[in-house]
Amino acid sequence: MKKNFVLFTLFIFPIVAYLFFATGVNSFMFLPTVTPTVPDIAHWKSLYGEEVTLNKKITILGFTGNDIIRNKGNYFNLNQKIYNKNREFKDFQFVMIAPLGTENQVKEILLGLKDLTDTSKWLFVFAPTNEIQTFYDSLKLKSKLDSHFGTNNVYILDKKRNLRGRKDKDEYKEGYDASSNPDLYNEMTDDVKVILAEYRLALKKNNADRQI
Repeated sequence: MKKNFVLFTLFIFPIVAYLFFATGVNSFMFLPTVTPTVPDIAHWKSLYGEEVTLNKKITILGFTGNDIIRNKGNYFNLNQKIYNKNREFKDFQFVMIAPLGTENQVKEILLGLKDLTDTSKWLFVFAPTNEIQTFYDSLKLKSKLDSHFGTNNVYILDKKRNLRGRKDKDEYKEGYDASSNPDLYNEMTDDVKVILAEYRLALKKNNADRQI
């Protein structure tokens, strides 16, 4: 019993304390599941031919739509406020779903981002618009894709492909508006900290259990 207490104090309590103090906006330690086990996207073409999967990754998921360049500010906002702060986490990635035919626009966006950061975890996959719509529908969200098959919102998926979000009274906050600085600075920054800390806590606990 004493050994268990010591292990808890050394390995788990600091993570719990971090969660408590780092989530001033968020009133819960674990993000609720909004939609469980969304489909994977490994069958879709990626920009450089690598396999992109949602399995065993913490994913920030977005839908670019056809008019990517017009919304390029969204990607720079996400890069500065979310991506750069968390890209060192081993299993963290950004996945943007884009319509076929927009590859050159994506290359232009990545070229601009490369001046600011290592873009190795900025991943883009391409699919026909009807498949993008079907996949988006599987997320079971209240919001809809626009006429370009895109949205300003981005979403958090955990390693089991569960879409996670915060619950405010009886309403789920399903996504985060990449065009809104307050949405990214406050709520999304906070919620990404929660999901990453959740996995750090699980890792610490597993390591502690092995030492018992």
